[in-house]
Amino acid sequence: MFENVKMPEGMSAETLEHLMNPKNYGKLENPSCIGVALDEKTKEYVIFYTLLDGDIIKDVRFATNGCQDTVVIGSMFSEMIKNNDTEYANGAIEKMHKRLGVMTPQQQICAEIVFSAFLASLKNFENLQAGKEEELHLFKMKESCEAENMGNNDE
Repeated sequence: MFENVKMPEGMSAETLEHLMNPKNYGKLENPSCIGVALDEKTKEYVIFYTLLDGDIIKDVRFATNGCQDTVVIGSMFSEMIKNNDTEYANGAIEKMHKRLGVMTPQQQICAEIVFSAFLASLKNFENLQAGKEEELHLFKMKESCEAENMGNNDE
């Protein structure tokens, strides 16, 4: 689709595709579990809706009020784990780190908020299976993506 587009420096065609046409974005009706990761300083969040059939991720959706990096990473990661089992999905987090390559500190935090929201959804499922009444599970991020905390990458 983007064959004739001059790519921004360092951006792959796959990344551009996920930026322009995010996959699995939006709310999933009747998920098995919901996880949220929240940056309390910036109020940025990612919500992961996960539909499980046993340990198979039948469907997954995410929503965020975050930046374009968060959307791209959420799109790529959700595509990677969809129709796989939860063990694969946990390993996919490490595969995504390798696939994303060198990232700025801010981009690393964007990735972590996506992965944390997914892990929170699995924790929500675990809690629900144990009989705990919980609408969603929330992880508060230790690191903030607030720009002033990032240091100067221009040098």
